[in-house]
Amino acid sequence: MEDEECPDLVPIDAGGAEETEPSPSRKIPVTIITGYLGAGKTTLLNYILTEQHKKRIAVILNEFGEGSALEKSLAISQGGELYEEWLELRNGCLCCSVKDSGVKAIENLMQRRGKFDYILLETTGLADPGAVASMFWVDSELGSDIYLDGIVSVVDAKHGLQHLTEEKPEGLVNEAARQVALADLVIINKTDLVSGEELNKVRTSVRSINGLVKILETQRSRVDLSNVLDLHAFDSLSGISLQKKLEYVKTTHAHLDKGIITVTFEVPGNIKEENLNLFIQNLLWEKNLKDKTGRPMDVIRLKGLVSIQGKSHQVIVQGVHELYDLEETAVAWKENEKRTNRLVLIGRNLEKETIKEVFIATVREKQGNS
Repeated sequence: MEDEECPDLVPIDAGGAEETEPSPSRKIPVTIITGYLGAGKTTLLNYILTEQHKKRIAVILNEFGEGSALEKSLAISQGGELYEEWLELRNGCLCCSVKDSGVKAIENLMQRRGKFDYILLETTGLADPGAVASMFWVDSELGSDIYLDGIVSVVDAKHGLQHLTEEKPEGLVNEAARQVALADLVIINKTDLVSGEELNKVRTSVRSINGLVKILETQRSRVDLSNVLDLHAFDSLSGISLQKKLEYVKTTHAHLDKGIITVTFEVPGNIKEENLNLFIQNLLWEKNLKDKTGRPMDVIRLKGLVSIQGKSHQVIVQGVHELYDLEETAVAWKENEKRTNRLVLIGRNLEKETIKEVFIATVREKQGNS
């Protein structure tokens, strides 16, 4: 397996696409597709690119295996004719020197093909999608053209449980579990190859890692594209759906001692933005929070809705690894509504009560001085 192989860029006009140009001001959503080798990512991309969905999609591929890129390329149908067009990236894989090659690939794409409706980015089997996601989420130069729409993780129903529960040496994260932890949508694929009981175990394992994630179950990676695209997982448009979702999220328990879990808690009242920043920075940057055995709490994904003093609308909190952002949503607090702060954290060594106590202490301690 050649981990160093570069991704190739495949610009496509999906068959039957309408020739209408999107407005120049419209941002293009980027969806990251991740998953272990053999889970069905390439099958999913093939399906997406050959379905008649009237969407113009560009795909950045990360392929493995023998042979040249051309031999492994996806055959794309355009007006009934098969064609292939490649833009090769010169700098390392997307999982390595992702910033330069990823940005250049998309800049080339925008210039060469005009604006696309969607960009799909496939990561390597072992890649940390968080590193790739943060490039699109935070890069200000790219920010004017594109936005991160969501992370999709494909899990193999037959071998997924084995990957998700595999114990790693101390200090190393389970890559399959991390992909699920970061995902906004998990596609459990090849469900026809397992029994109902086996499928339920995979489902339970996924849910124990990520209590927020939406789960789709498929065979041969065939999905309704409306469930994969336009997720709005990282912007304020997700405010209303997130509000409903957060109400049902439960704190989970790890299948393994060092496993990834979801922790959620709610604290009523208004908080100051600077206090919230202090809490998040202690948690994500300084890693000051430790569990009972002294291990630092490792947050992979953070999501929440909070009530900031002086703001009439709910504020969405987003975090991936050390990066985080606060954005006001379109959801206004009602006049007699009880204002509250609800956070969901996904990661390792997380202890709900400790995190909640530190959150309250940080917020209350500083408020006394104001």
